[in-house]
Amino acid sequence: MLLTFRFTHWQREVERTLAGNGYIAQEYISALTVALVMLMPQILLLMPLYTALVGGDLVAKEAEDGTLRMILSRPITRFRLLLVKWMAGVVFAAVLVLALGGTALLFARFWFPWKGMFVFAMFPERIFNLLSPGQGLELYVWAHLLMTLNASIIVGLAFMFSCFNMKPAAATILALSFLFINLVMEHIPFFESYQHWFLPYHMRVWLLIFADPVPWSRLAGSVTILLAVSLTTFSVWGAACQARDIKS
Repeated sequence: MLLTFRFTHWQREVERTLAGNGYIAQEYISALTVALVMLMPQILLLMPLYTALVGGDLVAKEAEDGTLRMILSRPITRFRLLLVKWMAGVVFAAVLVLALGGTALLFARFWFPWKGMFVFAMFPERIFNLLSPGQGLELYVWAHLLMTLNASIIVGLAFMFSCFNMKPAAATILALSFLFINLVMEHIPFFESYQHWFLPYHMRVWLLIFADPVPWSRLAGSVTILLAVSLTTFSVWGAACQARDIKS
């Protein structure tokens, strides 16, 4: 992606957008700008796939291999065991987001200078903002905290399916299918006025942190809904693990 940005019309399009709005492109074609451009497709493609794969394996794989029965032979409650597993999944999600964002910024810094940050998005969110290097880095960090929340939601979703009696691949596919169906339905014109009912609408809050002004009411509402979704999946897998016959 870095090579694509450097040697194709992608960079020229960004420069044309800046120049067309009266800004000096050289001041904003920077490591922060390029890192954010590189990060967007990764968050859409890689992050959901990796987190769903791990979340789907946490319980279903061990139940399939029989190691979960061995673990439960010890004096430990099912809820405590699965809570620790879920927390490990959340830690993985945080490390994954940090790795994606840190790697993007590190490699972008090899070829691009440390200057101001340009944030531009037309669809589905309309954002046009220019930031100083300090402001850009601060918002970049805050965006990753919100992305960690998104990643933990996907882990929890796959983990919930994993607690039912199914194969690890099935749990992963169900979680990804749920996200994909939400994404497709959100972009159907008929559901345009119902976008706030779909999960991807709220998972884009990490991008809204770069808006000027920041829509704090929507951001707070979306974060609240994401936390509620996490609590819901937490409750469902907690009930499922108690009802499921694992030791037989």
